[in-house]
Amino acid sequence: MKQIYTKTGDGGRTSLRGGVRVDKDDIRIETNGQIDHLNSLLGVVRSAGLDHDGLIEDVQQELMVVMSHIATPEGQENPRQLHSAEIAERLERAIDRLMEGRATGFVLPGNNPQTAFVHVARTQTRTVERRLWSLSRQYPVDSKTMQMFNRLSDFLFALAENA
Repeated sequence: MKQIYTKTGDGGRTSLRGGVRVDKDDIRIETNGQIDHLNSLLGVVRSAGLDHDGLIEDVQQELMVVMSHIATPEGQENPRQLHSAEIAERLERAIDRLMEGRATGFVLPGNNPQTAFVHVARTQTRTVERRLWSLSRQYPVDSKTMQMFNRLSDFLFALAENA
């Protein structure tokens, strides 16, 4: 079995794509950590049987691509193509279907474990969105990716309302 530890991060630094070393609290690393957390929470939601027509799994795949782009230093090419615009459109259609005929308002999460997990993922999505705005002050972030995260939190709200 291949070792997964390298000991190169023991001093508080880690690598971006291509081997560029940065501090572990670099905004790119922090943002990717928050996206990784969200991806894990979406995995919990999906494991509860709440994957809406495969959309959550597709979002999870896109999160991996977004993380790859964030970890690519400026001036380096990233071969992985973003599909954030298409995902955002799919999320909008799903939100419209889920919320058809429903009133919106504040909700108290916790009616059942499944919807509670969805709300945890929704709040983590908002955290990611804030980190992305911070990141975008130093490093450009694709506007459609920003839009996708905004739609994702709305989708998760709608999903919780219908679970």
